Amino acid sequence: MSKVPTHYDAIILGAGGAGLMCAAVAGQRGRKILLIDHADEPGKKILISGGGRCNFTNIGTAPDRYLSQNRHFAKSALSRYSAADFIALVDRYGIDWHEKTLGQLFCDGSARQIVDMLLAECPADNVSLSLGKAISTVSHNDGRYRVEYGGETAFAPALVVATGGPSIPKMGATGFAYDLARQFGLKIVEPRPALVPLTLGGEETLFRSLSGVSAPVIARSGKTAFLEAALFTHKGLSGPAILQISSYWQHGESVEIDFLPDLPGDWLVQAKKSLPRLSLKKAINAHLPARLTDTLVERIALEGELGNLTDKKLEEAARRLSHWRFMPNGTEGFAKAEVTAGGISTAELSSKNMEARQVPGFYAIGEAVDVTGWLGGYNFQWAWASGHAAGKAI
Repeated sequence: MSKVPTHYDAIILGAGGAGLMCAAVAGQRGRKILLIDHADEPGKKILISGGGRCNFTNIGTAPDRYLSQNRHFAKSALSRYSAADFIALVDRYGIDWHEKTLGQLFCDGSARQIVDMLLAECPADNVSLSLGKAISTVSHNDGRYRVEYGGETAFAPALVVATGGPSIPKMGATGFAYDLARQFGLKIVEPRPALVPLTLGGEETLFRSLSGVSAPVIARSGKTAFLEAALFTHKGLSGPAILQISSYWQHGESVEIDFLPDLPGDWLVQAKKSLPRLSLKKAINAHLPARLTDTLVERIALEGELGNLTDKKLEEAARRLSHWRFMPNGTEGFAKAEVTAGGISTAELSSKNMEARQVPGFYAIGEAVDVTGWLGGYNFQWAWASGHAAGKAI
């Protein structure tokens, strides 16, 4: 005997950060919500974030820290639900937090506190949570969406897609949101890995031997630059500076590294005047790890005491160290990407409520949409803001 279909005001697909926020806001407005996730527990990406302490927002949140084909799209939602709004919610639940570098906020305790808070925000009499049941089909007829999942069927006039992108597939992430969007005629901006390590090949495999070595650098791609740490890996380059720049990098482009961002361009010439007997290697090693210094000096192919080297050669060496070009041959892909760039085109959606312009009742929020934040809590803030915008509308 088949189960009787159930009717709701809205069905939300995906119980991650955006889906939970949307369900909480809509449920508190008295809406009957069904929140479905194929995972066995909600908020899985929240739980692993920030080393298990969840970098839940960034006090520096601003629209210019997001990538999208429409750089203005995120303004509306971010302005109506700010980092301060989410901090106030966290404070209301008595969750202790601290600020790390560059405005990043983390729980003092566990990321589970954030998930528990969001679940507590969902009124039990209005929000039904279904876990561990895969969605088999989604259709639309007579102004209602029909969702079949785990042998059950539900109907609602509104459908919210909050299933994220394909980054971190080992956690069950897929491109389901894009398939569903295409089914309803929405355009997709080609998804690609973002906040992801870069790989090196060819002659640059030499740098892989530096695996584990890190240094503060400026990483540049085009007109974009980030001053943070870079880390050499057995596959290439990682660390915050590289993850940040990876979202802007395109295949075939170089990434420029300034290994000595705090030093002036003539620092070697000045060092020659004050310490002429100092070797080039020791001059560089005073500012960089020894293994990295050895590799850079080997590539520069300039040896001897500073006093025996011409100013021109020293200026050229300093220029190379501040404009070192790597040619990545790729990234470590969605498996290692923290987020996905691209996704459901913002041209298809209302920036006010995240509803598809040509498909009434169809909403897309969070990482499923072509809005990608910087590293450091920005993507969670987009999840909260976009989820809040849709939750106010459904």
